[in-house]
Amino acid sequence: MLQGIIGRKLGMTQIYRDNGEAEAVTAVEAGPCTVIQVKTAAKEGYNAVQLGFGEAKRLKSPQRGHLKELGQFRYLREFRVDDAEAVEVGDRVDVSLFKEGDLIDVTGVSKGKGFAG
Repeated sequence: MLQGIIGRKLGMTQIYRDNGEAEAVTAVEAGPCTVIQVKTAAKEGYNAVQLGFGEAKRLKSPQRGHLKELGQFRYLREFRVDDAEAVEVGDRVDVSLFKEGDLIDVTGVSKGKGFAG
Protein backbone atom coordinates (compact mmCIF):
# COMPACT_ATOMS: atom_id res chain seq x y z
CA MET A 1 0.00 0.00 0.00
CA LEU A 2 1.13 3.53 -0.74
CA GLN A 3 2.43 5.35 2.34
CA GLY A 4 3.71 8.63 1.00
CA ILE A 5 2.45 11.98 -0.21
CA ILE A 6 4.06 15.14 -1.57
CA GLY A 7 3.52 18.44 0.20
CA ARG A 8 4.72 22.02 0.34
CA LYS A 9 5.59 24.15 3.36
CA LEU A 10 3.24 27.12 3.67
CA GLY A 11 4.86 28.72 6.70
CA MET A 12 5.19 28.72 10.46
CA THR A 13 2.67 29.73 13.11
CA GLN A 14 1.89 28.92 16.72
CA ILE A 15 -0.95 27.26 18.57
CA TYR A 16 -1.88 27.57 22.22
CA ARG A 17 -2.43 24.52 24.38
CA ASP A 18 -5.17 24.30 27.02
CA ASN A 19 -2.71 25.34 29.75
CA GLY A 20 -1.76 28.52 27.83
CA GLU A 21 1.63 27.41 26.50
CA ALA A 22 2.45 28.43 22.93
CA GLU A 23 3.88 25.79 20.63
CA ALA A 24 5.45 26.40 17.21
CA VAL A 25 3.87 24.48 14.32
CA THR A 26 4.56 24.21 10.61
CA ALA A 27 1.69 24.54 8.12
CA VAL A 28 2.05 22.08 5.23
CA GLU A 29 -0.15 21.75 2.15
CA ALA A 30 -0.17 17.99 1.52
CA GLY A 31 -1.72 16.69 -1.67
CA PRO A 32 -3.82 15.89 -3.51
CA CYS A 33 -1.33 13.98 -5.66
CA THR A 34 -1.92 12.02 -8.85
CA VAL A 35 -0.33 8.65 -9.64
CA ILE A 36 1.79 9.26 -12.76
CA GLN A 37 3.53 5.90 -13.17
CA VAL A 38 3.47 2.48 -11.52
CA LYS A 39 6.74 0.53 -11.57
CA THR A 40 6.62 -3.23 -10.99
CA ALA A 41 9.32 -5.71 -10.04
CA ALA A 42 8.67 -7.72 -13.19
CA LYS A 43 9.47 -4.81 -15.51
CA GLU A 44 11.75 -2.38 -13.63
CA GLY A 45 13.15 -4.69 -10.96
CA TYR A 46 11.45 -2.98 -8.01
CA ASN A 47 7.99 -1.82 -6.94
CA ALA A 48 7.40 1.93 -6.86
CA VAL A 49 4.79 4.58 -7.54
CA GLN A 50 5.55 7.98 -9.07
CA LEU A 51 3.37 10.86 -7.84
CA GLY A 52 2.81 14.33 -9.28
CA PHE A 53 1.96 17.44 -7.23
CA GLY A 54 1.49 21.15 -7.89
CA GLU A 55 0.79 23.12 -11.03
CA ALA A 56 3.71 23.57 -13.44
CA LYS A 57 4.12 26.77 -15.44
CA ARG A 58 6.08 25.24 -18.31
CA LEU A 59 7.24 21.73 -19.08
CA LYS A 60 9.93 20.48 -21.39
CA SER A 61 8.85 18.22 -24.24
CA PRO A 62 10.02 14.92 -22.65
CA GLN A 63 8.04 15.68 -19.48
CA ARG A 64 4.94 16.55 -21.50
CA GLY A 65 5.20 13.18 -23.23
CA HIS A 66 5.66 11.37 -19.91
CA LEU A 67 2.64 13.03 -18.31
CA LYS A 68 0.39 12.88 -21.41
CA GLU A 69 -3.24 13.51 -20.46
CA LEU A 70 -2.65 13.41 -16.68
CA GLY A 71 -1.92 17.15 -16.42
CA GLN A 72 1.11 19.32 -15.78
CA PHE A 73 2.79 18.76 -12.42
CA ARG A 74 5.57 20.82 -10.89
CA TYR A 75 6.91 18.08 -8.62
CA LEU A 76 7.39 14.41 -9.51
CA ARG A 77 8.55 12.05 -6.76
CA GLU A 78 8.83 8.28 -6.51
CA PHE A 79 7.89 6.19 -3.46
CA ARG A 80 8.78 2.54 -2.95
CA VAL A 81 5.78 0.32 -2.22
CA ASP A 82 5.27 -3.33 -1.30
CA ASP A 83 2.38 -3.95 -3.69
CA ALA A 84 2.40 -1.85 -6.86
CA GLU A 85 -0.72 -3.62 -8.14
CA ALA A 86 -2.89 -1.85 -5.52
CA VAL A 87 -2.77 1.50 -7.35
CA GLU A 88 -3.38 2.51 -10.95
CA VAL A 89 -2.20 5.41 -13.10
CA GLY A 90 -4.51 8.39 -12.62
CA ASP A 91 -5.55 7.55 -9.04
CA ARG A 92 -5.72 10.50 -6.63
CA VAL A 93 -3.87 10.32 -3.30
CA ASP A 94 -4.67 12.72 -0.47
CA VAL A 95 -4.22 13.02 3.29
CA SER A 96 -7.15 10.66 3.95
CA LEU A 97 -4.66 7.79 3.77
CA PHE A 98 -3.32 8.93 7.18
CA LYS A 99 -5.24 8.71 10.45
CA GLU A 100 -5.08 11.12 13.38
CA GLY A 101 -2.20 10.15 15.64
CA ASP A 102 -0.12 8.47 12.91
CA LEU A 103 3.61 9.10 13.16
CA ILE A 104 5.16 10.30 9.92
CA ASP A 105 8.65 10.98 8.57
CA VAL A 106 9.09 14.33 6.86
CA THR A 107 11.90 14.95 4.38
CA GLY A 108 12.60 18.44 3.10
CA VAL A 109 14.53 19.83 0.18
CA SER A 110 16.08 23.23 0.83
CA LYS A 111 16.72 25.89 -1.76
CA GLY A 112 20.38 25.92 -2.77
CA LYS A 113 21.97 29.31 -2.06
CA GLY A 114 25.63 28.45 -2.50
CA PHE A 115 27.94 30.18 -0.02
CA ALA A 116 25.38 32.85 0.86
CA GLY A 117 24.33 30.88 3.94
